[in-house]
Amino acid sequence: MTEEIADGVYDITVGEVNGGRYRTFLFDGGTPTLVDAAFEDTVDTVADRLSELDVEPERLVVTHGDPDHVGGLAGLADRYDLETWVPEGLELDDHEPTNRYGDGDSVGRFTAVHTPGHTAEHHALVDEDAGVAVLGDAVFGADARGLPEGYFVLPPAFFSADLAQADESLGRLLGYEFEVGLVYHGSSVTEDASGKLEKFVDFVGKPE
Repeated sequence: MTEEIADGVYDITVGEVNGGRYRTFLFDGGTPTLVDAAFEDTVDTVADRLSELDVEPERLVVTHGDPDHVGGLAGLADRYDLETWVPEGLELDDHEPTNRYGDGDSVGRFTAVHTPGHTAEHHALVDEDAGVAVLGDAVFGADARGLPEGYFVLPPAFFSADLAQADESLGRLLGYEFEVGLVYHGSSVTEDASGKLEKFVDFVGKPE
């Protein structure tokens, strides 16, 4: 399944397990860029979706090291001879990245924002010019936890290295404005995403 979720931005869903969707995102135009690589065994599926779109990627950026985000990195990089960007501190056994990045770095069209907690090396990627942010697993879509879609929730503690740190890290995103917030689990938020994230972080009654 492929859906254009914003102008030139495609949600490429590679599969569903127990009702949960697994995906990568394609940013077309300029330097066609994949953000995250899905699983090792979904490389052919991603390639099929890209062929349907008639797009050949040139760059792949990884937000963090979970298998559904980095598993297909080596396979996709080899298939398309990709320029690859991987967060500092993320160790890989099967691929030597072209570039490493950290907090505040420019990664193609994106600004990288370190948001540790889900994993230590987790980064969000913000393109303010386009009004789109890839939030990785810093947040899930609310419907991933049985709530109405269109809002954000924290990932469950079961999937987070440090849930309190993950919650605190969201404040690092409040200096950015974006209409669309892309997530990998649950539905992405496509209206007033940064405003909704701010309300989630700075909730009514939050202690100073």
